[in-house]
Amino acid sequence: MTSYFARGRRVAVAACAAASVLLAPACQNHVTDTLLEATDPDLINPSNLDSPEGADAVRIGALYRFSQATAGAESIWLFGGQLADEFTSTTTFVQNDEADSRQVKDDNTVMLPMYRSLNRVRTGANQAIASLRKYRPTQTANIGEMYFARGFVEMQIAQDFCNGTPLSDAANPDLLYGQPLTNKEVFERALASFDSALALATGADAFSVSIANAARVGRARALINLNRHSEVAATLSGVPTSYTYNHTYLQVSGDNQMWSWTNSTFRYSLGDSAEGNSRQYLVKNALPFFSAKDSRISGSYTIRTVNNRPDTLKAQDGQTYFRGNNLYASREAPVVVVNGVDARLAEAEARLKANDIAGMMTILNALRASAQNLGGLTSAVMPALTAPTTQDAATSLFFREKAFWTFGRGQRLGDLRRLVRQYNRPQDQVFPTGAFFKGGNYGSDVNLPIPQAELNNPNSKGCTDRLP
Repeated sequence: MTSYFARGRRVAVAACAAASVLLAPACQNHVTDTLLEATDPDLINPSNLDSPEGADAVRIGALYRFSQATAGAESIWLFGGQLADEFTSTTTFVQNDEADSRQVKDDNTVMLPMYRSLNRVRTGANQAIASLRKYRPTQTANIGEMYFARGFVEMQIAQDFCNGTPLSDAANPDLLYGQPLTNKEVFERALASFDSALALATGADAFSVSIANAARVGRARALINLNRHSEVAATLSGVPTSYTYNHTYLQVSGDNQMWSWTNSTFRYSLGDSAEGNSRQYLVKNALPFFSAKDSRISGSYTIRTVNNRPDTLKAQDGQTYFRGNNLYASREAPVVVVNGVDARLAEAEARLKANDIAGMMTILNALRASAQNLGGLTSAVMPALTAPTTQDAATSLFFREKAFWTFGRGQRLGDLRRLVRQYNRPQDQVFPTGAFFKGGNYGSDVNLPIPQAELNNPNSKGCTDRLP
C-alpha cells in the first residue's frame, strides 16, 4: 500500500518535472522545504500562552496537576496513610514496605514522584496566578482558586514531611532555589496562600462562594496545625456542612487512582489493628479501619472464584489477603479535597482544646445524626457517642472519629504528629508499634524524609530534624 506521504511526494515531483528548466531549482527547494515541515501539536512555546486563552490553559493545567497530587496518581495520600495506620502494604515494592514499617529512606523512589507532584502544583499555580493577573484580571475567583491549590499542597508538605523542606520557585525561567524551612514556616506560607484566596473570592456567585469556602476550610486546618485553635470558629463562619470541593475523574481521561491502587491493583490494603492472614500480629495504636466495618469506609476481604469455589483474593504481593474499601469502590468516584465535615471537625477540635467536651460532643453527634456525602459513598446515620469523662479520653475519641470521617484524604499522618506535638503523647502511644507482619519491627519514623534528589538544590541539607 502506498502511503499518503509517498503519493504526495510523487505528485509534487511530477509537477516540478513538468515545469520549465529555469524553474526547476526553485521547485526542488519548495519540495524539500515542504517535506521537511512538521508541526508537533504537543509542543507549546511560551509565546503561545501570552494571551487570555493561554492564561486559561495555564490555569487548567495547574488544576490538572492539583488533581494528580491528590487522587490522580499514586499520591502522598496513600503513602502517608501507610506511614500512619490507614493503609497496609500489600505490594512487592520494598519502598512501600518502608513506609508501612515506619522506616523510610530518603532515596525512596516511590515517594520521590509524590513529592515532586506537590511542588509541581505550586509551580503551576504560581504560573497561572501571574498569567491570569495579566490577561484575566477580573476573574478573581479563578485567581483565588490558584492560591487555594497552592496553599493546600503547602499544607500537605508541612503535614507529611520533616523539618527543612525548601519551597523553590520554578514559575520563571530562572529557578529560584528555596531555603530550608521548618514545618511551622511552611504552614504559615499555606495560611498566607489561603488568605490571598479569600481576598480574591469575594463575589456572590456560586463559584466564588465555593472557592471562599474551600479557602476557609484550608485556613482552619492550617491554623490548627499552628496550634491556633481559638481562631478557627471565626474562620469557618458560614461554611455549611453540606459544602464540598471535589476532584473528579473519568475513565476516558484518567481513573481515580485511590481506587486503582487499592481496589483494582491490590497494592494498598485497608489498615487494621491486627495484621497477617491469621491476624496474629496485633498492631499497637493502629485503628481498626477494616474490622470496625464503619459505614464511612466499610471494608471487606475481596473474594474471587477459584475452581468454581469462592476464595479469598491474595493481594499484589501474592501472599496477603486483600482488604478492600467502599469509599473508593469506583474508578470514577469523586474525591473530597475539603468539605463541610472538615469544617465541623475543626470546630470540634477547637472546643476540645478549650476543654469544652460537651461542645465537642454536640458537633460530633450532629455529624453522626445525618448521612454525610463523603465523595465515594454516603455515610449511614449512626448512633450518638457517649461523652467521655476526662480530657484525655475526649482527645482519643475525637481523633478516632476524625480518622473515620477523613479516611484516605491525607490528614491522618498530620493528626498523629499533632497528637505528639500538641497533645504531648509519646510517639509509641500514637504510631503503630511492635512486630511488623512482613518481618522485623516497626521503626520510629513520624514523618517522611526530604527526598535525596532535593540535594540538587544547593541550599538543601535534607531533613534538619525528624521531630513531629
